[in-house]
Parts: sequence; structure tokens; C-alpha cells
Amino acid sequence: MTRLLALSLLLFFPMSGVATAQDAQPGPEPEAPQAEAPMTIDVMANIVVALDPEAVISPRGIGLTIENVPVTIIMDLRANRMRILVPIASAAGLDDEDLMRMMQANFDTALDARYAVANGRLWSVYIHPFAQLERAQFVSGLAQTVTLARTYGSTYASGGAVFGGGDSGALLQELLEKSEEI
Repeated sequence: MTRLLALSLLLFFPMSGVATAQDAQPGPEPEAPQAEAPMTIDVMANIVVALDPEAVISPRGIGLTIENVPVTIIMDLRANRMRILVPIASAAGLDDEDLMRMMQANFDTALDARYAVANGRLWSVYIHPFAQLERAQFVSGLAQTVTLARTYGSTYASGGAVFGGGDSGALLQELLEKSEEI
């Protein structure tokens, strides 16, 4: 199983037992979860190095590779912002159909990552306030951003979930039906 898939599975399907009737019985109040310490460059660097021991870390950014996909993380601590960026392709070749499909995906299948265009390039991006970023959100953001870049041109999805009410559900069904014909 790939590292990215394993991370995604742990985030979306945490290991837990099956609920039983006994679980529904009233009991003592559970303890409130401990708030995580604010994100720091050191905490982020430890997570990144666990994913890519060859990551390049500086005070304003991190460069790493996840499953042969180059990832750049930019941090602006004064503005309390963080961006995960994955280059996809030149924006020069994008047509109206491509742009429409990406905007549809940004509504329902891109989840927390997004398609964006900047400096003549198409990107997959995840943007979050730095200090409020929790470990699980950061790892999820990495997985979603890489997955969104890898699914450009096919499912345009950052994971397995689809937010209802958009256009992608029907488009994904059409893609599934076409693949069954092959």
C-alpha cells in the first residue's frame, strides 16, 4: 500500500471497534480532548521528514516529494498563512471545458484542496491559517493536494468523498459507465 493511501485511510477511517448496544449505554462523561499545541515549523518539519527524509526545509518553505510528486509548502508566520502547492501543468493549454470542470470539482470533489492558476501554471493548492493548523489537517492537506493533482483529467478528486449537490457525481457516474464498456 502506498504511503499516501495509508495516510488517507488513517485520516478518513480511524481504527476503532464496531459499535454495540453496550456502547450506547449512558456512562461517565468522556474527557474533553486536549487541544493541540499550535503548529510550528519544527512540528511541520518532523511530519514532513517522516514522509520524505530528503525534504529541504527553510524558515519560509519546505520542498518534498510524495510518490514522485513534487510538493512545495510556503509559510508566512507574520500573516499566519500556509500553502501547500503542487504543480500540475502549464495553464496555456486550458480551455473553457477544463476550467469549467475544475470549478465544478472545487465545489464538490476537491474537498479542502483546490485547483488554481498562477504565474502561467495550473496548481493544486491547500491553504490554511498556520498557527491553527492541526497535525491531521496538515497530513490530510498534503494527501488531498497530491491526490487532486494526480486526478486532474480524470476524476478531479482529492479523495474518496464527494460533497453532494454539485455536478461531479453525475460526471463520475458517466466516467464509470464508460470504463465498464472498455
